[in-house]
Parts: sequence; C-alpha cells; structure tokens
Amino acid sequence: MWIITVYSKNQSPTMFEFESEVEAKKTFQEIKGCKILSEVIYYNDRVPVLA
Repeated sequence: MWIITVYSKNQSPTMFEFESEVEAKKTFQEIKGCKILSEVIYYNDRVPVLA
C-alpha cells in the first residue's frame, strides 16, 4: 500500500491511500505543496518466494 501525506498551512494533514505504486507516483507529481510518499509494508503480508 502507498500513502501520500499532504501538509497545508490552512488545513490539517490529509492522507491519500493507493494500492498501486504507479498510481501513487503519478498522483504525487500532480499534487502541489509539502507532501510525503510512503510505502506501507505489513508484517503479515505474504511475500512471493523466488524459486
């Protein structure tokens, strides 16, 4: 999961959640202001095994 957090002087922080890295990065470029892009990795998520 990908999260964009946007900080503004006039409002409290706003967060947007995305399932796709591509979608999150596209939106990140379009948003103006102070912003942070984060990837959230859950401990319980299954990781594909390379064989």
